[in-house]
Amino acid sequence: MKTTLTPTPLEGLVVVDIDFFEDDRGFFIESWNRRDFADAGLDQTFVQDNHSLSQQGVVRGLHYQDGTEPLAKLVRCTRGQIFDVAVDIRAGSETFGRWFGLELAADNKRQLWISAGFAHGFATLSPETEVQYKQTAFYSPESEGGLPWDDPDIGIDWPVDVPLLSARDRKHPSFADYRLSPVF
Repeated sequence: MKTTLTPTPLEGLVVVDIDFFEDDRGFFIESWNRRDFADAGLDQTFVQDNHSLSQQGVVRGLHYQDGTEPLAKLVRCTRGQIFDVAVDIRAGSETFGRWFGLELAADNKRQLWISAGFAHGFATLSPETEVQYKQTAFYSPESEGGLPWDDPDIGIDWPVDVPLLSARDRKHPSFADYRLSPVF
């Protein structure tokens, strides 16, 4: 199956589309094929898979692991749909502080490659939404950080006004504080 990588305006953030087969029985897709991804220009080794279930109106994020345990992610929505967002938190980057978002859905089977140095989050747009993602490094609680989902200095145009948030996601320091001592 053909893997197509489409760069976004933020270097290190790539939209991934994969051909899939569909008929009256359902569909089949190779959501990850190391050889095909490498041929397309994305040669990675993954060490951990994560899977979440969220109700409609949930926002998870914006999360990252700092430069001591950086990780990249390949994110996909396998049930329902999400508005997926990545924010460039690499202090030396030309796009530092800019964000990119797109809809990932079970129907479109689109994925987002998020390099290390980005904060990531998503808003669920449908009931009982499932998101799965592969990581290039193991989860490290000592290295994790986050930014407020609604930080005005970032200005993400979320499709949710009053989201359901975790206690942790209500307490992240501001992007202005992050600028004072960036971890990338």
